[in-house]
Amino acid sequence: MMVQDRNTTKWISTVPEHWKTLRIKNLFAEIDERSETGEEELLSVSHYTGVTKKRDSLENEDDFISNAKTLVGYKKVAENDLVSNIMLAWNGSLGISKYDGITSPAYCVYRIKGENNPHYYGYLFSTAIMKAEFRKKSFGIIDSRLRLYSDKFFSIPVAVPPKDEQDQIVFYIKAQSKKIKHFIQKKQAFIELLKEQRQAVSFDRIHQDGIEKGYPQRRIKSFAQILRGKFSHRPRNDQRLYDGDFPFIQTGDVSQANKYIESYKQTLNEWGYSVSKEFPKGTLCLTIAANVGDVAILNFNACFPDSIIGIVPNSEVDLDYLYYALKSFKAKFISESTLTTQYNINIEKVGPIKIPLPTLDEQLSIVSRIKTETAKIDQAISKTEKEIELIKEYREAMIVKAVLGKLDLKVHTKKEMEHAK
Repeated sequence: MMVQDRNTTKWISTVPEHWKTLRIKNLFAEIDERSETGEEELLSVSHYTGVTKKRDSLENEDDFISNAKTLVGYKKVAENDLVSNIMLAWNGSLGISKYDGITSPAYCVYRIKGENNPHYYGYLFSTAIMKAEFRKKSFGIIDSRLRLYSDKFFSIPVAVPPKDEQDQIVFYIKAQSKKIKHFIQKKQAFIELLKEQRQAVSFDRIHQDGIEKGYPQRRIKSFAQILRGKFSHRPRNDQRLYDGDFPFIQTGDVSQANKYIESYKQTLNEWGYSVSKEFPKGTLCLTIAANVGDVAILNFNACFPDSIIGIVPNSEVDLDYLYYALKSFKAKFISESTLTTQYNINIEKVGPIKIPLPTLDEQLSIVSRIKTETAKIDQAISKTEKEIELIKEYREAMIVKAVLGKLDLKVHTKKEMEHAK
């Protein structure tokens, strides 16, 4: 049934006049088919990655894929179904699945009706416009308690382009996204090269100068407190632990940091906080699993899993010097690691590792020389990171314009679109 009042949702009045307006209930049907064996591919959904295979999100390959005793009774998902985390739909935690599988019984699964392209709605629902609609229709006192139930989701009116236009929009967004992804990958590869150059400078100043000037070698544990990360509840990806008020840092956050950890992608609630370990601001964080030997300085209090340790130096050691020193020791940390499905270094092996440790004045002098020699490299990294952020913002704006019919798209035949897949 068509919604008669096109002004019920302001943005709808801006789409092309020949587009229809329907409530979501006329476009999607809720599906509640349950697994009888629990052996299907387990799927998850987040506002960062959309619908993905749960196993792909495991930080450690030996983590359990689920804490449930059995996956029997989990909801079945078919390729092209819409999966929604009703607790976080307002934040964009929903998307079109590329896979057949199963998902949490707490999620909602919807299937497209009639002659419509589900991917058009996947893109539409990812926009800030629709997130605002989902938020208005969600129930709860605070963000972490908001719920978007099916009846409220179904009541939301959306624009409905003709099927051929839906296909054209999806084709255009996918083509542009592919180019953007390639651009980002090239920029990220360039950043890695720059970081290698920067690390080479640190290595020369710490090791070469240390040998020439005969700096004393000191065990890490002799001048620093070593904090153990903790995450006693397994599996780490149990969704009941997340989306609260406590920042949660994982190895990827450390590896991707330029020098300081200044942002985070995940948070813990009070239960998650109770089973993790909080490190204070200023802690030097070292990864001891997966990407062993990556380091970054924490710029705020945050919780950490057992794949990361914290190093807090005493007054003998400058934090910046220790950062550059430990970065230059990455190969040493890897050599002390064991390799099964991934590299891991026992925390007990970190403390005895010796690093060159001159006087505090000499440490500050070394840091000053490193910063001077790497200033241009840091500028190049910052510029490239900004380019990546801008292209991501461009993609978001492009999707909004495309799904609202604001772009004059080149018309492609079905044969052309099929050939391009």
